[in-house]
Amino acid sequence: MQIVVVSPFLDRHHGTELCIIEQIERLSSKYGWGIHLFSQRVENVNGLLTEDPKRTAAGFIRWYRVSDIPGPHLLKFLWWFLANRAVRKSVLKRLEDRPLLVYSPGINCLDATAITVHIVFHEFYARVRDELTLLKVPISRWPVTLHRKLYYKLIIALERHIYADPKVRLAAVSKLVSAQLEKHFGRTDSVVIPNAVDTAIFNSEARLACRSVSRQGLELDDSDFVVLLIGNDWKKKGLDQLLRALAIIETPIQLLVVGNDDPGLYRPALRQLRLEGRVRFLAPSADVLSFYSAADAYVAPSLEDAFGLPILEAMACGLPVIASVQAGASENVLDGATGYLLRDPMNHVELAELVRRLAGDRSGAQKLGAAAAQYVQASVSWDHNTSATRKFLEDSIASSQI
Repeated sequence: MQIVVVSPFLDRHHGTELCIIEQIERLSSKYGWGIHLFSQRVENVNGLLTEDPKRTAAGFIRWYRVSDIPGPHLLKFLWWFLANRAVRKSVLKRLEDRPLLVYSPGINCLDATAITVHIVFHEFYARVRDELTLLKVPISRWPVTLHRKLYYKLIIALERHIYADPKVRLAAVSKLVSAQLEKHFGRTDSVVIPNAVDTAIFNSEARLACRSVSRQGLELDDSDFVVLLIGNDWKKKGLDQLLRALAIIETPIQLLVVGNDDPGLYRPALRQLRLEGRVRFLAPSADVLSFYSAADAYVAPSLEDAFGLPILEAMACGLPVIASVQAGASENVLDGATGYLLRDPMNHVELAELVRRLAGDRSGAQKLGAAAAQYVQASVSWDHNTSATRKFLEDSIASSQI
């Protein structure tokens, strides 16, 4: 079995890309599949080949580099969209054994046979539309706002063209995404394959073993109650509401925010809410476990998140979590038993009450975390995810040959 996988980049710092890595590594090593990978950048993929895959008897992952260009995100996406098609056409023409399908995480090409949907931009755009109204932002932000709006409009148009096509098989990373595919495109046939977590890396024992060093490195006192948020689009992740919630909590809770967004956009809010000195912005690191080790709870008040892998990683580490019902991973949270569900992510008062509950009862918070870790250990694995993905891809091949 040989397939084509199309993704702009692969690394272990982003949820969607991590998921694809875990899948293709297992499809090649466990099931003997040949993976022809077309990407602009690839990091930390085990078994990646540079030689001709025809010389490899077992499964393989062969990377074909697609060029990149500098410039704004919209221009880079358009280049990627056209360039990966051109490179694939050139490469596949030379192969003796032709791959049987094209597999893509999201919108990357027009000829994908099977797609795993990690976000529905129709739904996301509906939630951020007001923020993209030019009259509601400073003139200095108009170029960036217009650029974002054009990019979202392009992706929405492509979603309408691709996701509505019944010949394209769709898998959703959560029931939330599956419902959105039905709502916007009438797709009642999408398969739900939730993301997973590597419990050999993320577990309570590993977190506690690193806790002292991690907190000392961040100059945190043992008495500090520390909440954590990880993500690259802080507005979408609900940081605005989280800051407002912390401002009305009497206990001086510390917040760690990890991601590649711009902290400068939040400095005025920190001054206005008198949170300076209590909120720290940290750059992403390959050692993600150190962030979980430093924290006492994970808070994910996402406005819209198709999954939200850090929620699952935090649970695996034995941290109590607060998860917005607008995050797909919240489907793993049993309210009051393995964490707390935030019903309205725009309601900072509701969020503040849940944070108070955890900070005010540390023993109870630890019990929630222990129950969360036990649930993840028993119910979630990348092997299960890959097995379901394998069946999804095999069914996609079978249906395309009818």
